[in-house]
Amino acid sequence: MSDRHTGRTAYDRLGRVYDLIEAPMEWMGGAQRRRRVVAGSRGSVLEVGAGTGRNFEHYPRDVALTAVDLSEPMLRQARRRAAATTGIELLQGDVERLPFGDASFDTVVATCVFCSVRDPVQGLREVERVVKPEGQVLLLEHVRPRNVVLGRIADVVSPLTRRLFGPELNRRTEDNVRAAGLELVEVRREGIWREIVARRCGGGGPPDVKQS
Repeated sequence: MSDRHTGRTAYDRLGRVYDLIEAPMEWMGGAQRRRRVVAGSRGSVLEVGAGTGRNFEHYPRDVALTAVDLSEPMLRQARRRAAATTGIELLQGDVERLPFGDASFDTVVATCVFCSVRDPVQGLREVERVVKPEGQVLLLEHVRPRNVVLGRIADVVSPLTRRLFGPELNRRTEDNVRAAGLELVEVRREGIWREIVARRCGGGGPPDVKQS
């Protein structure tokens, strides 16, 4: 199995029990963080790496939502959630090769996705491509710990966590966002967690990065 599909294999295997595995993380603030991020959506929205569809209920009612995920078992769970909400289009797709035209969406959302994308910069470049010049990118991600010892531990265990569960623990997502040609507009930092608002470079005037 190539490295490109290692993460997909993990999520295919865990699709039925993914929500159960993630439950402790949800109880420890994950659900609240996702709600905050998703609530900022507007207009035509693309969610990449939608997983089992846990975010669907948190979107504003007036958005037009398209959601993609690479794993068919995860999408099966998402379809059950989407059935309770009208107007959600679900597609199987790879964030590194999104099947949409340039500047297609007002908002692109990803929550805990770019920890498991094989090439996160390429995935974020695709996000930059499909968001409108005046649009926004909303991200929730965990990143490599700043503490030297914890950071090294994350480096050591990341190959194992990727193979077993999908995510890597040592991604530097803020740097990857910039490398993909996006500007940081607002970053909320809480431990290893980052709630990020970004936009295409040059979209909406000079950036005024808010940090908390």
